[in-house]
Amino acid sequence: MSSEGFESVFTTASDGCRLHARIYGAHLEDRLPALCLAGLTRNSTDFHDLALALSGHKHRPRKVVSIDYRGRGLSGRDADWRRYDPRIECEDVLAQCTALGIEEAAVVGTSRGGLVAMAIGAMRPAMLRAVVLNDIGPVIDSQGLIRIRGSVGKLPPPRSMHDAVAILRSVSDARFPGLSDEDWMALAQGTFRDDGGRLAPTYDTALMKGLAELDLDAPLPQLWSLFAGLNHVPVLAIRGENSDLLSDKTLAAMEAAHPACERWVVPGQGHAPLLRDAPTMNRIASFIAHAEDGRAGVKTPAEAGA
Repeated sequence: MSSEGFESVFTTASDGCRLHARIYGAHLEDRLPALCLAGLTRNSTDFHDLALALSGHKHRPRKVVSIDYRGRGLSGRDADWRRYDPRIECEDVLAQCTALGIEEAAVVGTSRGGLVAMAIGAMRPAMLRAVVLNDIGPVIDSQGLIRIRGSVGKLPPPRSMHDAVAILRSVSDARFPGLSDEDWMALAQGTFRDDGGRLAPTYDTALMKGLAELDLDAPLPQLWSLFAGLNHVPVLAIRGENSDLLSDKTLAAMEAAHPACERWVVPGQGHAPLLRDAPTMNRIASFIAHAEDGRAGVKTPAEAGA
């Protein structure tokens, strides 16, 4: 294990792509592991604080595996941008879990990671014991996708990490008034990396090609049937107070439609909450512990509409 509290592990996808994951608390095999799946352009670094909190929990320490999809973080880039697809990313995640001996897990999925979590519910439902959906749901607000499409691969190259913070603040500060300077720096360090003396994105900018093909003037398909595939496990649905991708209306509908769905709103943050603030990390830790005990998200007959 490195001094940062994790070890890096590399596995290989079915097509030969090299895949990376961070493992925290690798020796903690007696509890339900947590599997962390990042957003579209994000990577395993986003969950560092949450992973340390879960793996170092005073009463319920557990192993945490944080994934880099192909084309992100330390995983290999794909020569065909069309393979940056949630279905293939789901297959990659399942292959990594098989290689790492993970048969069951509580999945924490941010944005795109939540879509992958729902895909796991369709492809390998027995693997899921609990799911945390971070600012994603069956109905996706097109305004959020328009904003994301306008920034992926289009941010100016920063001269330094402090310059990177300034760039990110210029495009996101209005939605994240609650972030500290430390939060902004963590976000910048997960967005850019040193590449031969210059800062470059931590993701393959070819990801923008898939977004460019979306017709955001037409209604986006709703994913209620995919969300229903999580009915057999408790769900914690998290929304950023200022989110432009997950509406409060959709959050309420998710809670009403699912037999064991709880909500959590992160104040002062937009899409997607960083999951670094103590109240949210404690809420996730409690939710997973209750799921492990079979107690998470249990509703009374009245609450379930019986």
